[in-house]
Parts: sequence; C-alpha cells; structure tokens
Amino acid sequence: MIGKRAIPWAGITLAIMTCLGMAAAGVDFWLYLAVVMIWLGSLWLALPESEAKSPQLDAEKASRDAMRETIESLGHPLLVLEGSRVTMANSAAREVLGAHVVNQDARIALRHPDAMRLLDMDDGDSVAITGFTGGRSLWQLTRRHIEKKRWLIELIDRTAESDVSRAHTDFVANSSHELRTPLAAIIGYVETLSDGGPALDEAARIRFHEIVLREARRMQSLVEDLMSLSQVEAEKNDRPSEPIDLVKLTARVVGEIGSIQGRERLRTNFPEGEAFVLGDAGQLEQLLRNLIDNALKYGHSEEAVVIEVLVAPNGDIALSIIDRGAGIAAEHIPHLTRRFYRTDPGRSRAAGGTGLGLAIVKHIIERHRATLQISSTLGVGTTFTVNFPAMPDVSAAKLS
Repeated sequence: MIGKRAIPWAGITLAIMTCLGMAAAGVDFWLYLAVVMIWLGSLWLALPESEAKSPQLDAEKASRDAMRETIESLGHPLLVLEGSRVTMANSAAREVLGAHVVNQDARIALRHPDAMRLLDMDDGDSVAITGFTGGRSLWQLTRRHIEKKRWLIELIDRTAESDVSRAHTDFVANSSHELRTPLAAIIGYVETLSDGGPALDEAARIRFHEIVLREARRMQSLVEDLMSLSQVEAEKNDRPSEPIDLVKLTARVVGEIGSIQGRERLRTNFPEGEAFVLGDAGQLEQLLRNLIDNALKYGHSEEAVVIEVLVAPNGDIALSIIDRGAGIAAEHIPHLTRRFYRTDPGRSRAAGGTGLGLAIVKHIIERHRATLQISSTLGVGTTFTVNFPAMPDVSAAKLS
C-alpha cells in the first residue's frame, strides 16, 4: 500500500515492459531516462494528499477544517473572508445569504453599499443596515480580525429589537394622545366654569360638570386598562396552573353584568356539568367582561348577546360571545387586537371604549395558551371564540 492506496502493479508492469522494449530496440539512453522520469512523476501525483503535500500545507488545511467545523454549528450567521473573497459561511449565513456566497467576492455576496464599507474598516468596527435582507429588517454586521489576511464578519439580526422599540414608541405616543384628549376637555370646561361667573346659568353649569365627570372617568378607564395591559404582559410567560370551572365563572360574570345591563340582553348556552381549564380566575373574568362589554356596545340593542361554553370530545373548551349587530369588515379583523385600534374611532369613544380591551384579551389568551378566532358578517353580527386546550388531567383538577 502507498498511503491509503494500493500499489499500481499493472502500471509498474507496463512501464517495465516498455523500458525493456526500448532497450532491445536500441533507443537512446536519454530518451529511455525521460520515459522513466515521466512515469515516476505520474506515480507521485497519484499519491494521497497527505503524502504529496508538505507539512505546512497539511497544517493549513487542518486549520481551515477546524475553523469550518467550529463556526458551522454557531447560531449567528458568520462569514470568513480571505482578502476580499468569502471562503467559508456557516449554515446560518447560508440560510440568510444563500449557499452561493461561498467563494464569491465579498462585495457581491454582501450586496449592500453599507456592508461594503465594512470591508475597509478596522477590527471590531460594525455597521447597522436597514433592509439588508429586505423589508424592515435591521442587521448589525461586525468585522473581526482572525489572522494575517483572514477575518470574520458576524451578522446579528436586530429586527425584533427594532420592532419592540418601535412598538414601545408608538405605544407611548398613542397613550399620550388618548390621555391628552380628555384632559384637554376637562381643563377647558373647568376654566370655563371658573371664569364664567354669573354669565353661566345653572343648566350650563350642570352640563359642564357632567362633561368633566365623563371625561375624568374616561381617563380613569384608560389608566386602569394601561395598568391591566402592563400586568398581563409582565405575566405572559407564567402559565396559570389553577383549575377553573369556566361554566361556573362565566355564569357568575353573566349574572353580574345582567343585573346592570338587563338580563334580557344576555342569553347563555352551557353544557351540563363542569368545564375545567388551567387559568387565572381574575384574568379570565376580565376577558369575559371585555368581550361581553364589546358585544353589548356594538350589537343591536334589541338583540340578545349569546354566551356559549362548549366542550369538545377531546376535552378542548370553546368560549364564544356572539352579538347581532352591524358586523366588522374583513380588512379590520386581523388588526382588532392591536393597541388603540378602532374600526370607528368616533363610535368607540362615544361608547366609552379605550381601544385597549381586545389587546388585553389577546395577552390573556396567549398566557392561557389558548387561541382567538373572530368571525363576522356585515349586517349580521360578530362571534369571538376563545379555544382553551384540554386539561392534562380533568379528574385531578376536579378533586382539587
């Protein structure tokens, strides 16, 4: 064996026969020697790389292989460049930029002008690029020197952080706007009452006081909803573990709302027996009140709101609130659970809505590992259905 390959006996035999034939024919010695040297050279080229290459090349190849293996499993996209050529890209980088970037010129692989600036920067420098992978994506690219002409580009996706920051900014702006409107009304009417003197008759004073009280209560509702939303978001990763009988809880909430709104406005459809879910009783009550309150506000005043609890054969539980009203246009449905989103801002404010009720509902549903389904037909009405997963052990929940 030569290295890991078998000795080429057939070639050796053929070479010997050729040499003997040339010697018998009286061929010139130098031509004979040239044939032997060519044959030896071809034999050397056939040797394995480990025998044909120098120890220095072996070490360099081992270094490359070790680096390739090291970066391959790392989560961040990484590119290794030698000069201006991309020699390695781990799986995360190939997924983002495409497998074709390997062995490409870095300027072609990175494509973006801001990314190309990084090629001339110093070790540790970075650039933030909006739209690097399309849309509103935000990526941070950092240059790291490895050795000689070899260096690394680290790509970190900052899109999620950017979205959170943008959402926080929008939330603060919307909250400020929602609070400013009733506050401005309160200040205006209080100043009028304070400066009006005898020019204001008693009827006007009463009306202004009523407006001030209404706007103050609107501000109070908004602050309470903001606090509720903040609390629910803080607990969203803490899954509730208390067994709650949804039928019993829903019946109690419906009874309390019915005593205020009128029992004829509410109709129920409950299964016989119990329907347990893992939940937070306070948040589930808030969910029910928000959904029923919405149905009463936007459904026809002469039509009852239906509250159903249905238990599926596999143990899943569906809570539905159904109103008979104007309905919601299809283009609005995907956005209903966004903060401060209103299909009709004027009507919502007139009804006393803060624009946060369904956002709170969404976060409560997510915390309970449930799902929300909204279906609506214009001129017919809207149905909100919350689907709760089956309890792991219903019998154990009942015993507790």
